[in-house]
Amino acid sequence: MVQLHVKRGDESQFLLSTTVDAPVETVIQQITAIYNGRLKVDRICSEIPELADHGITLPPNMQGLTEEQLVELKLRDEWEDKSVPSGGPVFRKDEIGRRNGHAPNDKMKEVLKRTMEEAKALISKKQVQANVCVTMEMVKEALDQLRGAVMIVYPMGLPPHDPIRMEFEDREDLSGTQASLQVITEDECQLWWAAKEMQRGKKLQDFIGKNEKTKLVVKIQKKGQGAPAREPLITEEQQKQMMMHYHRRQEELKKLEETDDDSYLDSEWSDRQALKKQFQGLTNIKWGPR
Repeated sequence: MVQLHVKRGDESQFLLSTTVDAPVETVIQQITAIYNGRLKVDRICSEIPELADHGITLPPNMQGLTEEQLVELKLRDEWEDKSVPSGGPVFRKDEIGRRNGHAPNDKMKEVLKRTMEEAKALISKKQVQANVCVTMEMVKEALDQLRGAVMIVYPMGLPPHDPIRMEFEDREDLSGTQASLQVITEDECQLWWAAKEMQRGKKLQDFIGKNEKTKLVVKIQKKGQGAPAREPLITEEQQKQMMMHYHRRQEELKKLEETDDDSYLDSEWSDRQALKKQFQGLTNIKWGPR
């Protein structure tokens, strides 16, 4: 199997297992599905701590308003009595006024946070270091874990305007957000290897040969952004090892210089002709007046 190390820019994303016979279109489809699925998991996980701390999201027309303004405008959250957490709510006021403050109790809060950590670990970028290939099934499993935890804590469901429910139902609106810039659709995705675009309509073997045991780094890029930066000739880890070897060698040479002292050669006991000079009366000779 061919192993693709997928990157965006210089940042590792995940490993993908495929074959040399796979069409480039199929590979791009798999990569974008996993890539965007991981982003969805991350977005849900970023909202879960807020859900655990401050309860469900208020309707858009009530968010950011003070209690006095809500009374004056006669606004009431109809989902407050419907979306009640298991075991009863604990009031924790949301200072920014985005959520209703009726948070789950500590036991239910722990269910949400533990499941969030498990889901994040399943599709983490650390899987690259562990040499684990991420699949779409793993992404779906992470989403199912999160969905199950939310259903345990909120058996009556979340309100339709809650961002977590919108993510689960694929109704999320990312327009105007930073998250929208991270998403790459299948149509706008380009796959690059060795500073060359892998063109649709061809197979992987047209670019990398027929060796199924190939491992290579590929980069995804949006159309119109040009070619991504080339990979460095040596990795960051290799550079660190080289620098460590260089410093060790410098220390060794320094110690050798310190121990390579030949001043003893000027001593009398080291002179091989000392006995001969003594018999000839040539020792202790000084030039000049005494």
